[in-house]
Amino acid sequence: MNFLWLKPYMPRSLYWRALLILLLPVISLLLVVSVVFIQRHFEGVTQQMTRSVSREVRVLLGDTTLSVEEIARLPMAQTLEIDVRPLALADVPPDNLRRWYDFTGIVVIREFTLLFPNLLAIDLPDNTTVRLYFERDGAAVELEFDRRRVSARNPHQLLVNMVFFGVVMTIISYLYLRNQLRPITRLAAASEAFGRGRHVPYRPSGAVEVRAAGNAFVDMRARIERQIEQRTLMLSGVSHDLRTPLTRLKLGLSLLDDAEREQMQQDVADMERLLDEFLDFARGAQEGEPEAVDPIALVQQIVEDSARADINATLVEVSGEGTVMLRPGGIRRAIENLINNAVRYGTRAEVSVTLTEKSLRIRIEDDGPGIPPDQREEALKPFTRLDPARNQNKGTGVGLGLSIATDIARAHGGTLRLGESTRLGGLRADIVIAR
Repeated sequence: MNFLWLKPYMPRSLYWRALLILLLPVISLLLVVSVVFIQRHFEGVTQQMTRSVSREVRVLLGDTTLSVEEIARLPMAQTLEIDVRPLALADVPPDNLRRWYDFTGIVVIREFTLLFPNLLAIDLPDNTTVRLYFERDGAAVELEFDRRRVSARNPHQLLVNMVFFGVVMTIISYLYLRNQLRPITRLAAASEAFGRGRHVPYRPSGAVEVRAAGNAFVDMRARIERQIEQRTLMLSGVSHDLRTPLTRLKLGLSLLDDAEREQMQQDVADMERLLDEFLDFARGAQEGEPEAVDPIALVQQIVEDSARADINATLVEVSGEGTVMLRPGGIRRAIENLINNAVRYGTRAEVSVTLTEKSLRIRIEDDGPGIPPDQREEALKPFTRLDPARNQNKGTGVGLGLSIATDIARAHGGTLRLGESTRLGGLRADIVIAR
């Protein structure tokens, strides 16, 4: 059977789903017991009591030679606690009367109607009185007696007890279930925080299966952190070792004539820039701890710093306000790389910031040649340089700018999206981070 139509109506949270699994059997059991009680026990008792009273009424009205007044004075009427009164036919209710929620009244009216075909009407005004109307000698006779003689006393007690203890047991079960689900929510929170680049203290707890999943997560997190640390140490070590011969080259070049050393110094400067890119890539986005940062103020500062460095970057649009948990150094590095790429392959870079309740979007657009849609995924990989869309002669990098920005965005739980700029016609790079 296909239950996809039911999926939109199901709760999304684990707590609510578990609570639904807990409540459905309890509510179903209460409904089944209530229906069985009303239909079998409650209805049967009411039917039996009504028939007992009908025998007394039949005995009381059996002697047709007696008038209504004489019947009312009979000791038997007083013994049976049945009040007999004469009544005009016009005062008899035109139909049986009961309250709409009086379910036992349905059984009482049905039984008296079957047992007394000559019964004119039955009136059940409240929980204390029953009135039966008969025709006798051209007039009406009203018989009134206690309602408790045809209905069980306090019939609602069983239902009240079921509901009360059902609620109590549901609350106890929910408290226990919440304690069992808490380790799962802690594991989910630690996993989400690690995906955003934050290291949240986590200790496995709960049931055996939850502990196993928690231990697996802790081991996985440790392996990933060791891998990142080893990558950082390896690239940092290589870059550091290469700086020593570069320093010696600088010293040697400083002793040469200006005409001979100019191009060689340029080569050395290019090698230093390559080493800086390697170090940025090695550091990735893991340096520093996340902190509450005003992204708009941070981007404004980056654009101002770029302008002082003669980089044609402008902040064109800003919307929203608030703070976001960010690593300022990593975000600065990512935005600066995107701005440098924009002005390297185009003539200017336009930056915009959009901050909503759910996400942060930092957009950098340029008027360069852009990147074809089928090559955008490839452009995000390390050491990738596209040609002719991104001419290698335009710069001296090794294709790590976009990959660094991608790592930083992913470390913040976001992503880097590439597209075509509708404003400038070049590349559009969006850093999107969930709040």
